[in-house]
Amino acid sequence: MAEIVIMGAGLGGAVMAYEMKDQMRPQDKLTVVTKDPIYHFVPSNPWVAVGWRSRQAVEVDLAPTLAKRGITFKPVPVVKVFPNENRLELADGSAIRYDYLVIATGPELAFDEIEGLGPDANTSSICHIDHALKAGVSFEEFCKNPGPIVTGAVQGASCFGPAYEFTFILETELRRRRIRDRVPMTFVTAEPYIGHLGLDGVGDTKGLLESEMREHHIKWITSARVKKVEPGKMTIEEVADDGSVKATRELPFAYSMMLPAFRGIAPLRGIDGLVNPRGFVVVDKHQQNPKYPNVFGVGVCVAIAPVGPTPVPCGVPKTGFMIESMVTATALNIGQMLRGEKPTHQGTWNAVCLADFGDSGVAFVAQPQIPPRNVNWSSSGRWVHAAKLGFEKYFLRKMRKGASEPFYESAALKMLGIDKLKTVTTD
Repeated sequence: MAEIVIMGAGLGGAVMAYEMKDQMRPQDKLTVVTKDPIYHFVPSNPWVAVGWRSRQAVEVDLAPTLAKRGITFKPVPVVKVFPNENRLELADGSAIRYDYLVIATGPELAFDEIEGLGPDANTSSICHIDHALKAGVSFEEFCKNPGPIVTGAVQGASCFGPAYEFTFILETELRRRRIRDRVPMTFVTAEPYIGHLGLDGVGDTKGLLESEMREHHIKWITSARVKKVEPGKMTIEEVADDGSVKATRELPFAYSMMLPAFRGIAPLRGIDGLVNPRGFVVVDKHQQNPKYPNVFGVGVCVAIAPVGPTPVPCGVPKTGFMIESMVTATALNIGQMLRGEKPTHQGTWNAVCLADFGDSGVAFVAQPQIPPRNVNWSSSGRWVHAAKLGFEKYFLRKMRKGASEPFYESAALKMLGIDKLKTVTTD
């Protein structure tokens, strides 16, 4: 019997549990350990923050679903990982031993790296459902006395799409409330240009997003480094291509949402060979850690090098389909190892993204996500908003049913030529 443990139960962890269960032998045991027993659909957080969704509408209680699949569930935080001993230490004082470990924890939010940043200080956040609800309370107060809005993503951020989404969703809601004319909006980002997205763009995301911002009267500042945030005032530096500071500006705001940089979670940081200096899990093409081959990493916790140098540091996003690609490869690889075989499966890391703007949106397909690409496509229109609504309902239903990829989803993706796994030839 093999003991398989998954750390984390977000997008990567929950889907990992369902797919891993399908690859195990009857005698193997699967355990999911997580600090948060309730799954919530993170892409819905921008809607939560403007009151378009309730908490209950975007959450799934995982315990009953996992129990039906025969998966042990421990909603207790991990406080330390001991990869040399194949052991996890939990917050309740207990320990879990494993034969195979899949790390799918997501990131820690590094608000503390910038003075005054974050929901416990002077800016809102949509990174977690609790943050989004708090952002919604602040937004309602803002609407009573409107003023300037500053949104965006700080230096070192790697998740730029939600910053764009929330900016346009805010703009849509302000128009619906008939107060848009009283709200100057500025988008501040570490990206070297609008639509870079940490990916050096996808298709014409630069042109599409710049056009949307002009059409909606949203100003922008790129290659920006946030120095500090005080109540109602953000101090930023505009950085030139050579890294020098070309201007320092103070931006007044009545409401602000800035996405932070990410880092690996505390139980992982500092473990030599397992994580990089930032605390992200080091993996090879099989999602396997080179030093500890019985440890795998999937999702936002995985270390990925930037696509290239930028004046202000920009990380690489880990989008939903890309994460599912990692998960499928990992489940199949552990399945092979359980049967005495070498792992051979590699995720494509393809990206399929729907960015909702409230009443329209931008979609892109990047195959693979990291350039150079075989497919590099983007488009915009009202259809994106409708597609995002449909995907939310569909994905939450999958989580409640304990399914990963129904046959009709596989067939549709195959028809579109969007694969989760690379075609690997062996000698």
